[in-house]
Amino acid sequence: MDKKQIALGAKIELARREFFYFCNLIAPDFYKKNRKYLVELCADFQNFYESDDEVLILNLPPRHGKSRTASNFVEWVFGKNQKEKVMTGSYNETLSTTFSKAVRNGISEEKADKDKIVYSDIFPGVSIKQGDGAMNLWSLEGGYNNYLATSPTGTATGFGCSLMIIDDLIKNSEEAYNENVLEKHWDWFTNTMLSRLEEGGKIIIIMTRWATGDLAGKALKHFLEEGKKIKHVSMKALQDNKNMLCDEILSLKSYNSKIRAMGEDIASANYQQIPIDVKGKLYSSFKTYTDIPRDDKGNSLFTRIKAYIDTADEGSDYLCCIVYGEYQKEAYVLDVYYTKDPMEITESGTAKILYENKVNLADIESNNGGRGFARSVERILRDKYSSNRTKIKWFHQSKNKVARIISNSTWVMDHIYYPVNWKDRWPDYYKAMTTYQREGKNKHDDAPDATTGIAENINKKRMEVFK
Repeated sequence: MDKKQIALGAKIELARREFFYFCNLIAPDFYKKNRKYLVELCADFQNFYESDDEVLILNLPPRHGKSRTASNFVEWVFGKNQKEKVMTGSYNETLSTTFSKAVRNGISEEKADKDKIVYSDIFPGVSIKQGDGAMNLWSLEGGYNNYLATSPTGTATGFGCSLMIIDDLIKNSEEAYNENVLEKHWDWFTNTMLSRLEEGGKIIIIMTRWATGDLAGKALKHFLEEGKKIKHVSMKALQDNKNMLCDEILSLKSYNSKIRAMGEDIASANYQQIPIDVKGKLYSSFKTYTDIPRDDKGNSLFTRIKAYIDTADEGSDYLCCIVYGEYQKEAYVLDVYYTKDPMEITESGTAKILYENKVNLADIESNNGGRGFARSVERILRDKYSSNRTKIKWFHQSKNKVARIISNSTWVMDHIYYPVNWKDRWPDYYKAMTTYQREGKNKHDDAPDATTGIAENINKKRMEVFK
């Protein structure tokens, strides 16, 4: 055996042991040893597979080889263990089929050039079962249903897997802005895909990061709460030291050109793993307080305590009641009642919060049953609490809701103060306020709508003073 054959044999043995060298041997033009991020990425895949980690989440920029590396990884895994059962999920059937064909064709590649290394040179004896090589469901020789490719519109019925790979579910920025689409992705993942995972199985989620509520974001939160062992890898195209992740794949000049063409929010999501809703959210900051305004004797300086109440127009809407104190044309939020409970519960709940906070005036939008709601709250205050402290005022809101919310957003950020622990006190309200998008389809706008009402009421009073 000559030195060339010995060296080649050593490379093949190394490729069996090390995932990066497998990629390097199969596709040396892309998996170059000087591309440090690819060496690290391949190491992350292999370390995850060989460790007791249960979930791997990878966030990488476009065109940096994340899907290609994932398909290579499936090939390498099958070479290591032909009993593995792999299920991959992508945005649609076309993409899932493309992923499946890449793996299947890689394993099946025939040797046409004696000097070119193919899969069978590295893992001899591993092949696709004859007559069982369908595009989306196939087996290895000696195995049964080793691979299934699916999507949210496809099926996973009857298939169990030891390794699940989800690859880029979001198609574009419109979907990233759409809470309903993101929720459907999560429902599909939890209700369909997770039910297919066998005991001890592993999950890999590969995504360009789009939104805080995308599958990667929800999975991180969910699995951390469950106590799963998670490995999260996030790579930015433009590094913190101002160098590019890989100049050969994306130069700084090209990156800046893409930013100018697609907009900062989309570019940040695609290339920097900064969720699009972080860039696109309406409210960028909120003011907080540790104590309400008081005089030198510790007495409250509020001129009055008010409440703004937006009743639930439809069954899926929230009732939002915000109690606040006024001081020098500023609003200090004291309490929040934010719930999807039915009206027979929220009438009593609203009366209770008004009574306990000694509210002087409550403004209730009378749209779609609000007037009847207001009368019921007034009756409960009188009959149950023997109180006429709170004046109930209902009114019809005819202005465009979205326009009102956007036009008053700056005032809300500058002049409404929240308790420092408002995230813990009112988590649903906090989430609704901190994730509301300037553009795109928001699932709920009840919290920003009621908060906007506070701004309008205080500014209306100011305008009356100046008349």
